[in-house]
Amino acid sequence: MIREFRLEDLHKVIYINRTCLPENYTPDFFVYHFRDFPEGFLVAEMNGTVVGYIMTRVDRGFDYYSSHRAFAEKGHVISIAVLPHARRKGIGEALLRRAIESVKRRGVKEVYLEVRVSNTPAINLYHKLGFKIAKRVPKYYADGEDAYVMSLQLD
Repeated sequence: MIREFRLEDLHKVIYINRTCLPENYTPDFFVYHFRDFPEGFLVAEMNGTVVGYIMTRVDRGFDYYSSHRAFAEKGHVISIAVLPHARRKGIGEALLRRAIESVKRRGVKEVYLEVRVSNTPAINLYHKLGFKIAKRVPKYYADGEDAYVMSLQLD
């Protein structure tokens, strides 16, 4: 089941973030994004337990990933993670689809995300949903790994 994040989910989301990702965020970071765009912060439950989350926002400003650097409003997938035992069950895809609908309701025409170039399962999921690699960013992550910026054009 996919539902909107609630503050009582915070400890579980932090646990998932720290278990699944090398990029760890502070509790305040999660709360800020929840308050800024609550309908874009979703959790997935299995048997009543939170096993995954996705956090999105709408970015407003100059589009530094395009060649003409125009002002843009885009959906941004900040973080997505699913606990290892809950993977390969369609949870990540369901979270992503719901989050895309949330930003689409805000009127944006594009959603983007950053992903480690080594994260083949995630890249494959994003391709499946129509995302395309827009750019490679050298040394994007703190450990020096490159990232792909992937984007999805919305109807």
